[in-house]
Amino acid sequence: MDVNFIEEIKEKYDTPAYILDINILKERIKYLKSKMPENVKLCYAIKANTFIVKEIEDIIDRFEVCSPGEYYICKENKIEPNKILISGVYKTPEVIKEMIESDKKLNCYTIESIEQFNLIKAISKAKNIDIMIRITSGNQFGINLEEAEEIIENSDNYPNINIKGIQYFSGTQKRSLKNLQRELDYLDEVIKNLKEKSEFEVEELEYGAGFPVHYFQNEEFDEDIFLEEFFNLTSNMKYKGKIIIELGRSIVASCGTYITKVVDKKINKGQNYAILDGGMNHLVYYGQSMAMKLPKCKIYPEKENTEEKWNLCGSLCTTNDILVKQFPAGDLQIGDILVFENTGAYCMTEGISLFLSRDLPYVFKITEDKKLQLVRDNLPTYKLNF
Repeated sequence: MDVNFIEEIKEKYDTPAYILDINILKERIKYLKSKMPENVKLCYAIKANTFIVKEIEDIIDRFEVCSPGEYYICKENKIEPNKILISGVYKTPEVIKEMIESDKKLNCYTIESIEQFNLIKAISKAKNIDIMIRITSGNQFGINLEEAEEIIENSDNYPNINIKGIQYFSGTQKRSLKNLQRELDYLDEVIKNLKEKSEFEVEELEYGAGFPVHYFQNEEFDEDIFLEEFFNLTSNMKYKGKIIIELGRSIVASCGTYITKVVDKKINKGQNYAILDGGMNHLVYYGQSMAMKLPKCKIYPEKENTEEKWNLCGSLCTTNDILVKQFPAGDLQIGDILVFENTGAYCMTEGISLFLSRDLPYVFKITEDKKLQLVRDNLPTYKLNF
């Protein structure tokens, strides 16, 4: 993070704030796409970060949208409808009706239940739409394989609905290549059986690969080797059709920085405590437990001596609001800024933002020409809580 941007925010605005670097984001997408076989495309799950969808429209193959709100965000950003895949366990009937009856056809709708299929079938009527059937991995998402087979076997009864293929997602932060191999082998078998039983050709396979993001120090791994192995896994599949890899966290985590400043400090029973103007309501790291792990974080201005340890606490009135325990911060002063890295995914939306009616942080972008752009002002939340 260029400290000039931090200085500009200090001078013109305030903390806490999120900073999203569009240059890093685009380089990240370019890197991921370079590691994929030719038949593999990239889908961005916008739940991870809704602020950057417009900037990547030209370089991402598809957007996964899981709620009416996310759909309207895409509409406001004028995202091409043929790039929008509608997913999610609950598809609001009124919004699905609006989507289907729109002049411009959306890319596809996923089927998460028999109820969803009946809803889409009833609304679509004479409209030609594309669907993908989500196969469950053993959780609340998707449907059983037997139900998928029944829909496919009866496809002649709904000629206006084109079943493009299947979707599969089992979770995030998948570090094990063996588990990825197991899932791809399973999908190969599913595709083969659908062909043998129903003569159904899977046109597209959308797979939530859940690539890992390493948020904490001492958790580094060789991503080049990991992605090369994944390249081999997908290349060696028996299925040779179109594969869409759906990612969220892996795409946007690295483009985000969260800054928060020290507003108070104290020593209680021999422990150093720094109180920050942000906290757990703004900063969510996947895998963080009781603030025991050390995230990638720097102090601005830099300290020469970092031997002295501090517990970094937010502004919420709960003992749980500890971002880091025993952080090596040296002579930490009121006004110093903590710079947390890898905060581009989920942090803006996953925290308990309304607790204590604290304001929502600023959101900035660093544009391609390296200018600081205010995207969202700090927003009071107290009006929502009475």
